[in-house]
Amino acid sequence: MTVQRHGHSTGGDTVERHLLLRRPLWQQVFFLIAFLAAAHLTSLLSALVIRAHARGWYAEAQAAPWTPPGPVIGSIWFLLYTAMAVGAWFIWRTRRAGRNSALRAFGLQLCLNLGWSAMFFGAYPLFGTAALWIGLVIIATLIVTVGVMVLRFGPISTTAGFLILPYLGWLIFSASLNLYAAIHN
Repeated sequence: MTVQRHGHSTGGDTVERHLLLRRPLWQQVFFLIAFLAAAHLTSLLSALVIRAHARGWYAEAQAAPWTPPGPVIGSIWFLLYTAMAVGAWFIWRTRRAGRNSALRAFGLQLCLNLGWSAMFFGAYPLFGTAALWIGLVIIATLIVTVGVMVLRFGPISTTAGFLILPYLGWLIFSASLNLYAAIHN
């Protein structure tokens, strides 16, 4: 990304440094911790729902043959939640146009992410296969939301936009697992 500034063309990351809000170090650390806490709290709440049903109906369900082992999935999610939180923190630190809408997209995707876990794992005992199909709609909405998040993060902070891309890829992969489960259970 190239931006014209004061008659000079510079790379996007150089301009990013000029557009950072001047905030005290304690405030930057506090907000980094706050973004990490919000992301990992979502992860924890999702994990509680998943663990409550992993040995129940899900243990008996027919999973896609390409489903990774549980510990691999957990490790990947840990890294993705960390990356999305750091990306949101990069956005928070700037004074670029679109910052607030980008951060709203971050908050919305956290809610959708938690909603997917609650529907796919938690609601199956109540609604059966319908919960898996509703989960697929939620994860599709989540994919669109995260795609919008990438498009909003990227122009504000190239680094933040790139930090979200693996999450988008993982969601598409997860949607394939959801679709398989909905069809076969």
